Amino acid sequence: MVGRRPLRALGAALCALAGAGTAHGQEQCRLALQLGLDVSASVDQAEYRLQVDGLASALLNPTVVEAFLTGPGPVALSIFEWSGRFQQDVLIDWVMIDSEADLLEVAEAVSRSTRGHQDFPTALGYALGFAATRFREAPACLFQTLDISGDGQNNDGFPPVAAYEHFPFDGITVNGLAIGGASREIEDYYLAEVIHGPGAFVEFAATHMDFAETMRRKLERELRSMILGGAPGAEDVF
Repeated sequence: MVGRRPLRALGAALCALAGAGTAHGQEQCRLALQLGLDVSASVDQAEYRLQVDGLASALLNPTVVEAFLTGPGPVALSIFEWSGRFQQDVLIDWVMIDSEADLLEVAEAVSRSTRGHQDFPTALGYALGFAATRFREAPACLFQTLDISGDGQNNDGFPPVAAYEHFPFDGITVNGLAIGGASREIEDYYLAEVIHGPGAFVEFAATHMDFAETMRRKLERELRSMILGGAPGAEDVF
């Protein structure tokens, strides 16, 4: 795994946040969370709808809502679609999630979204680079996490390892949602080539039909680790 940091440094940061006082602690953004959805040519229109509707459903799941709203400070959320080298479209710009109403507004906007591109290859390296630069526009948060989901390996432009070498990924954790098929080869690829940073992990969806449940599971896992007492993915760091 690329770019691990000592867990003690992340734990110290959480402790510093907790010790800043209740009022200030509640105002401090604890996590900037960015979600990237694959809309490359391998994803047909029905599968696209399963992704966006599945994400909307996951955001409104009671366990995910509770995880968003329980913790030392709010979560900043942004969502984008990606496919070819220069085909990245922001669906939801950075928004602070302070209430269930905020999540409902985001979910409804995602459900109403229309696909920006459908005929381009899978440029994972470019998607990662795009996301890294967008974190510069995020609110100041204690941690930064990128979720990148997809059903294929990079086949256009530079690979993920080059993105990690040339874009600012210091302090950013990249988790994956790998959408498979007849085998778990895509999961192995995400484990070996895509995830990055402390406690990074992959959740596997056997098909796009499983996207909603897998996204729910992944969001709950990420957000639960941000509730005071652990760093992102701390249970996965050895």
